[in-house]
Amino acid sequence: MTRFLSEKYKDLVPYDTSGEHETGAYIKLNTNESPFPPSPKALKREAEAAGALNFYPDPDAHELTAKVAELWGVKPEEVLLTCGSDEALLFIFMAFCDRGATFPGITYSFYEVLAGLNHVPFETIPLAPDLSLPAERCLGLGKTLFIANPNSPTGLALPRAEVERIIQGNADNIVVIDEAYVDFGAETCVPLIHKYDNLLVVQTFSKSRSLAGARLGLCLGQAELIRDLKTLKNSIAPYNLSGATLAAGLGALEDEEYTRANCRTIMENRAFTAEGLRALGFDVTNSMGNFLLARHLRLSGGKLAKRLKELGLLVRCYSTPEALVPYVRITIGTREQMEALLDALKKIEEDERQ
Repeated sequence: MTRFLSEKYKDLVPYDTSGEHETGAYIKLNTNESPFPPSPKALKREAEAAGALNFYPDPDAHELTAKVAELWGVKPEEVLLTCGSDEALLFIFMAFCDRGATFPGITYSFYEVLAGLNHVPFETIPLAPDLSLPAERCLGLGKTLFIANPNSPTGLALPRAEVERIIQGNADNIVVIDEAYVDFGAETCVPLIHKYDNLLVVQTFSKSRSLAGARLGLCLGQAELIRDLKTLKNSIAPYNLSGATLAAGLGALEDEEYTRANCRTIMENRAFTAEGLRALGFDVTNSMGNFLLARHLRLSGGKLAKRLKELGLLVRCYSTPEALVPYVRITIGTREQMEALLDALKKIEEDERQ
């Protein structure tokens, strides 16, 4: 860091994106992207929008906001569209964390980065030995609470009834439910926003709708909360979404059948892969995301990831926290990719026995 950098950022540790964009002939199962391309309707809409890129986009994204409200069963004033769900999380850290923040000790690591960026003191909630999040540990915390549900990287999800108990148990603080992976089998908490004025639900188009490269997220909550967040958005990036992104998002929502079919395929491939991993002696969490967290009985996560890369497959491994070091996180791809993964693991097993 240079001597010119503001003192308030001297100790900032940025989000680790190393290894996420490897090039070459790899089967890429390390970043939880969709293996399927965007909907043809999304691509068509985006291409049509390219001719108007000399104009600023609609800062309030009226058309896409209305479509989200229709499909999610909320009012337009209860929707904020953002540059990926990470921007929604940034606005929430800026707006609602004067009392501090809290989140599970093993979860989406960007929460800690955002806390550091915004000088928000935070505490972590320990998970149970099976990596689940006990609801009773999330009550009466006195801080803004962030829960990824399903959690990343464990894939485990709390049922809506347990989340509602947590919301009730933190009535004087905001509860943020980060549903990046909700479309792969978990229960959404969106219906609860009309019951609780302290609930925000964050989602993304990156996973189930195959738009990771477009950077489109959304935040849902009662109108007063969304108004607070829009005040921040319009003070930082009033034109936060490109016209092409807005068009792609609208096209994706016009093709929900395509999205649902892809989600069903990923869930089927997840079950197939989990069964294959367990047959090879792996411990596998009961993931509700588009990924699996798996532990080999003899090889560390780092060694296993290294061996798989040598065989042309990329998976995610961890150096911290200690509880994750034995694991690898495997994005669910096509059936052919999952078969290639299991074949590679069988080869590694055979090599280990020699």
